[in-house]
Amino acid sequence: MRASRVAYPLTWRVMDMLERFAAIFWPSSFKKGLPYLMLLPAIVLVGLLVLGLIQIGDTSLRTLDTNTFLMSETYMLANYQRALTEKFFATVAGRSLIGSLIVTVITLIFAFPYAYLMVRTSSSALRKFLLVALFLPFFIGQVVRAYGWLIILGNQGMVNEALGLVGVSPIRLLYNYPAVLFGLVQYMLPFAVLMLAPALTAIPAELEAAAASLGASWLRTFRHVVLPLSRPGLVGAGLVVVTLSLTDFAIPAILGGGTQDFIANAIYDQFFRTSDQGLGATLSLLLVAVGSILVGVVFMVFGAGTLAMGGDGK
Repeated sequence: MRASRVAYPLTWRVMDMLERFAAIFWPSSFKKGLPYLMLLPAIVLVGLLVLGLIQIGDTSLRTLDTNTFLMSETYMLANYQRALTEKFFATVAGRSLIGSLIVTVITLIFAFPYAYLMVRTSSSALRKFLLVALFLPFFIGQVVRAYGWLIILGNQGMVNEALGLVGVSPIRLLYNYPAVLFGLVQYMLPFAVLMLAPALTAIPAELEAAAASLGASWLRTFRHVVLPLSRPGLVGAGLVVVTLSLTDFAIPAILGGGTQDFIANAIYDQFFRTSDQGLGATLSLLLVAVGSILVGVVFMVFGAGTLAMGGDGK
């Protein structure tokens, strides 16, 4: 029996009209070009990024005239010489690089058991609790969390007040290097867990059961089964954490109190405090170069992990 026109939903009619309208402007012969059309927004964004890097590169070759506060018209390498020879920038760069590596190692150590428990637990209530606790920091924001640690770890904060109850004098817990690293670890932990969870989910639980049935202890199972198979997740999480830590601005500025600046803080100072855009652009390009080299080395040694397009992560 033929369906009546009244039974034909209005939304379907609208979709049919839109389909006929689209066929006029996009014939079926153009279907092969559809994937390229869908890539157009990404190409535009990448193009804007490349144009920005070209502009930054141009600015990095110009020096600031301190008399007129204008950039030079001629190109020179004075900014690169300053960035590579002055002790201050070497100290900031070393602090940033070493700090990002320390944060990455500590974050992975804490994130792995968290992700493993979240994936392997049989309790749905516990899994939901871990997921809520994982996503809750994203709703708070990085700056708010950093200021929260000021309240908790300050000289008159909750930790020092608790220590005072047992007769311990106030301890300086803020505005030092460990405070910055602590804040970065707390900030990066959810990112690492989110990168590790899919890799651990892909490991069949039967493999661990089989290893246990063959007499392997939990430690040997973890070392020879879980850890090797979770390498793609560890690599992906490590890359995300190390790059975000290396380029972080807010936590070193807030928890470091201006004495433990990372390279992003130095770039900000050059652009907005000393108005030396040439030196700021130079530091930006050097940061991009160092980060790219670091990621390239990890790719060559460990593979791309979960960031690879293929399934093997090699």
